Amino acid sequence: MKKTLLSLCLLMASFAAFAQLPTVGFKGGVNFATLHATVDGVSGSGNSGSLTTFNVGAFVDFKFGNVSLQPALNFTGKGGSSSVSFDGEANSGGKVKLYYLQVPVNVVYHVPAVVGDFYFGAGPYLGMGVSGKAKDNNGNSEDIKFGSGQDEIKRTDAGLNAIVGFKFKTGFLINANYDWGLTNITNVDGIKLTNRVFGISVGYAF
Repeated sequence: MKKTLLSLCLLMASFAAFAQLPTVGFKGGVNFATLHATVDGVSGSGNSGSLTTFNVGAFVDFKFGNVSLQPALNFTGKGGSSSVSFDGEANSGGKVKLYYLQVPVNVVYHVPAVVGDFYFGAGPYLGMGVSGKAKDNNGNSEDIKFGSGQDEIKRTDAGLNAIVGFKFKTGFLINANYDWGLTNITNVDGIKLTNRVFGISVGYAF
């Protein structure tokens, strides 16, 4: 993990040396999150329903021609309407909310238009869990703990991120993204649980 972060930092530094003046921006919006489950090797056998949450963050865009490197720092909500609890036992179908500080680093391609430019890109992301809460349909709730125990969630979440959007010449932008989690966030034997998030946001770039 340290080698990966170091490589990203070196790539950002070398890219920035040849880039135009960077653009700084902020954005926020709504997430539609699910938990993808593989139980005893059967993919999708315990998938959750969708959970509506939010995202907010800041980004820096190092542009070189029509291509840019865009690292960001986001506070983003994930989780789902869980049908299987993290300790492997059935629950009452409540909601599981997980909140992460997340760093995506996307390579973005820009297509100029009359009033702005379209953009699309992809890259890896690394997230660190900061808080979480599980709540059943009876109103009972408990805080989710991060760690290595059977009743805890792994703190680190990593995967791939894709973005697409339009930025107006005024700086206003509309953005959509999709996070495809690759790391197993549960410690329960025989279960693999990964995050899936579709997000829509608006923002402004200076």
